[in-house]
Amino acid sequence: MTQPAVTFQIKQLEEHFNTRLFERGGGRISLTAAGEIVLDYAERILGLAKELDIRVAEMTGQMSGGLLVGASTTIAEFMLPPILGEFNVRYPQVRARLTVGNSETISNAIAAHALDIGLVESPTDHPNLQCEVCGDDELQVACTPSHPLAKRTEVDARSLLAHEFIGREQGSGTREVTDDYLRACGVEPEKLKILMELSSPEALKGVVATGLGCSIMSRASFEKERQLGTLVAIPLRPRLKRTLSLVYPKERFRSRVVLTFVDFARNKLHELSA
Repeated sequence: MTQPAVTFQIKQLEEHFNTRLFERGGGRISLTAAGEIVLDYAERILGLAKELDIRVAEMTGQMSGGLLVGASTTIAEFMLPPILGEFNVRYPQVRARLTVGNSETISNAIAAHALDIGLVESPTDHPNLQCEVCGDDELQVACTPSHPLAKRTEVDARSLLAHEFIGREQGSGTREVTDDYLRACGVEPEKLKILMELSSPEALKGVVATGLGCSIMSRASFEKERQLGTLVAIPLRPRLKRTLSLVYPKERFRSRVVLTFVDFARNKLHELSA
């Protein structure tokens, strides 16, 4: 819409309710108390309209429509592609769209109803979200074959203090789980010799492969490099495993497409964990 058309629509709406819906001044615009109420009802009306379309489509037996999936980085890059691929083969009329971010970003997007469902590496305690554990993933020390730790069969947390470390960024599910594990082992994460923090498992692997330092990452994320011999996987002592969780809004209508994908993804993640 053009700017004059938007202005006209707002004016019509304010005349209909006989009150101002926006505060204007100083080059800024914000909602009035009445505007907040109208916005809330407008979002609910649009949500019901979308639900109506889905309900009628389901009555006709169609399995079609959009599916907005969010996944934390490790799951999106190394676990989700085959799941989405097989789901698409079974239900070709469903258009899945994947958003990738760290666990915190994905959880916030689901809470804001920008995504239908998320797959994350750490449980969320968001009050508006339902979190369902559906598998687990082991994190191990990764380093080059020439690294001093490479010949060990296990590595305890305190041994990491003597070596340069490449970490994930704040907000990452991997970072959160790793920091909690280190503290439980009596090691403050801040005491590690952290050379850099990276937001991508691929970048993390690339830096570790140069021999600059070691890292802790999902075994699934560098399985190919381990098989090729460019990286070594060393279990931690005690073992470090994290849960994989499905996250979706509480008390919200979910279409048959979403419910079917939840069941499908849950079973596939269980198989991967096994």
